[in-house]
Amino acid sequence: MAKQRNDYENSWFPRLKRWIAGGAAVLDDRVADQLGRPAPEEDASAENYAFYEAERAAQRLEDEEREAEMIARARAWREGRGKKLTRALYGVIAVALCVSVILLLLITVSNLPSFGGKDNPTNNEVPRRYIESGLQETGAVNVVAGMILDYRAFDTLGESHVLFIAACAVLLLLRVSDSGDPRERLEAEGNDQVYEPKDDIILQRVTGFLAPVILLFGVYVLFNGHLGPGGGFSGGAVMGAGLILYVNAYGFEAVSRFFTMRTYKALTASALGFYALAKAYSFFCGANHLDSGIGLGTPGAIFSSGLILYLNIAVGLVVACTMYGFYALFRKGDL
Repeated sequence: MAKQRNDYENSWFPRLKRWIAGGAAVLDDRVADQLGRPAPEEDASAENYAFYEAERAAQRLEDEEREAEMIARARAWREGRGKKLTRALYGVIAVALCVSVILLLLITVSNLPSFGGKDNPTNNEVPRRYIESGLQETGAVNVVAGMILDYRAFDTLGESHVLFIAACAVLLLLRVSDSGDPRERLEAEGNDQVYEPKDDIILQRVTGFLAPVILLFGVYVLFNGHLGPGGGFSGGAVMGAGLILYVNAYGFEAVSRFFTMRTYKALTASALGFYALAKAYSFFCGANHLDSGIGLGTPGAIFSSGLILYLNIAVGLVVACTMYGFYALFRKGDL
């Protein structure tokens, strides 16, 4: 009967209950089983208890030494062989990825029509379509504008997003935050005053005359893109140059009256959003020249060529904001 009770007390269920109650008894039982010594509650004499505590301390020290040795081995492997294996695996994966991409590109290129061949669609069908049907289908007198903002508007959207992403990257890297260390902003303002002063009377007088002319000419180039040489990229570059000239002459405080960080974000986001939505019907439907509901107008008139004029304006705003934003961020870390 006593043996059965002892077996029951040493089974997993009573020990689980003792662990839930306190946990110490389970540790005592485990160590006592390992050492072949009775637990304190079975033999409570001072001599046996002291011997038990000493043996338990020795066991704990041995466990700690074993754990420290395992950690040291793991660190040595990581700094030695593990690092070599990781680098080798990274190199193998990188080479495999590059080779896969190269093979994919080579297979694609091998299936393309031969360059310069008379049967190549880029040498006959595509240019003929642009030249013969461009004015009728796009309403733009400038065939190039009709091509980049109608037939290949998706490419132009990608180029505009490249500019926007580049501006965001520069903004994240160079902007001096208002919530950061105020000394950084003061230092940026001080450098701005030292290296590019704002009190040059000759520069201010000349800029006061030239800046409005430059901005007006940029608007003209922007609105003339579908009628002749010009368009969103060139017009936006001219307007951006006008803003840069103005800030050199009068400083950021004067420019901030009409162009701030909020203005920059609103213009770029609105322009890109309008471009994407305006051409989404053809992007996602995959058809050539679905009806947008906007008439092509009279070729040669300002308000003609359907969406091309408005897409030019959107591209021009993105380019102008990006140019001025780059200059402002590199100069003082803010707009």
